[in-house]
Amino acid sequence: MSFERRSLETLALLHRIVLTHAPVALASSFGAEDMVLTDLIARNALPVDVFTLDTGRLPGETYALMERVREHYGLPIEVYYPDGRALEAYVRDHGINAFYRSTVLRRRCCAIRKTEPLSRALAGRRAWITGLRRAQGVTRQDIDLEEHDPVHGLPKFNPLVEWSDADVWGYIRARRVPYNPLHDRGYPSIGCAPCTRAVEPGEDIRAGRWWWESAEHKECGLHRRPLDVAVRVEHTELRP
Repeated sequence: MSFERRSLETLALLHRIVLTHAPVALASSFGAEDMVLTDLIARNALPVDVFTLDTGRLPGETYALMERVREHYGLPIEVYYPDGRALEAYVRDHGINAFYRSTVLRRRCCAIRKTEPLSRALAGRRAWITGLRRAQGVTRQDIDLEEHDPVHGLPKFNPLVEWSDADVWGYIRARRVPYNPLHDRGYPSIGCAPCTRAVEPGEDIRAGRWWWESAEHKECGLHRRPLDVAVRVEHTELRP
């Protein structure tokens, strides 16, 4: 199936989501997939809010793209930040780069910088949209087009679930969509700067995320397991 056909089907789905689940929001990290969805939303004037989670550790290229998106599309971008007290306590107790030392500490950092702000971002929404694709790695091979998010009690839609890499980049090039220049430097997946590296040809698309961990652990918590369970378990595991 061509990316043109996929984009038409995706646009039809977005229309249905808006009609049946408003208010709806797109969670954007400004990766290639999120830029495809942002372009579809802006190009067709869909009433979908766009928000992002500023962890405080994003690459400069991501911040620059955030501003470019505002200017290019004239879209307001809602930005959510970590709770300052929780972040200060984490850094005080474990250090600024503690996430390198264990999966538990890495997940706790993600819970503070991403998962808790996501709960605030989704407050008052009736559904949310992501750019997740099955081709993105072992942790995402079983995702569905529509899922139930048990943490926030919302439907969660993954409109690009069946898109290939070629579909995504075919759309971006054909529509001249702005994208993060790190993609051209070997970064297929882009998160926080200290937790993301370029990948080698032939490596898994998410091999550059938390590369010191095993593949089945490579989720930040937004799409991995319930927030209340993650935070409770990780608090317990962090006790002396």
